[in-house]
Amino acid sequence: MKEKQVDLSSKDLSDLVIHGMLEKKATDIILLDLRKLNNTITDFFVICSGNSDTQIDAIATSIDAEVYKSSGQSPWHKEGLQNKEWILLDFVNVVAHVFNSEKRAFFDIESLWGDAEITNIDESLKTII
Repeated sequence: MKEKQVDLSSKDLSDLVIHGMLEKKATDIILLDLRKLNNTITDFFVICSGNSDTQIDAIATSIDAEVYKSSGQSPWHKEGLQNKEWILLDFVNVVAHVFNSEKRAFFDIESLWGDAEITNIDESLKTII
């Protein structure tokens, strides 16, 4: 039996993504609010880093599980699950990026979206929601 989907605001969805990241001790978590920018493809980017392939995979799995548990939603699209250097989970209004440090520095998404409102998430937070 399929669980009922709960409609969440994009902000609530981004909070669930952040919670999933924090559950697996992701580092350097940044929330980019793109809602006030013209021609954006989503409302929020949530970006974090992991220290190993195993942790990057665990973070992505945790994000997926947290969102599904609270809303019944699965990502519309997933990328990077094979190489585990940059895993992208696209929930349409929120896109989660889980990077290894080298790939994150190379692509530097934060600079590409420099006009966005940027919030640094403190890893010591245990609950966002």
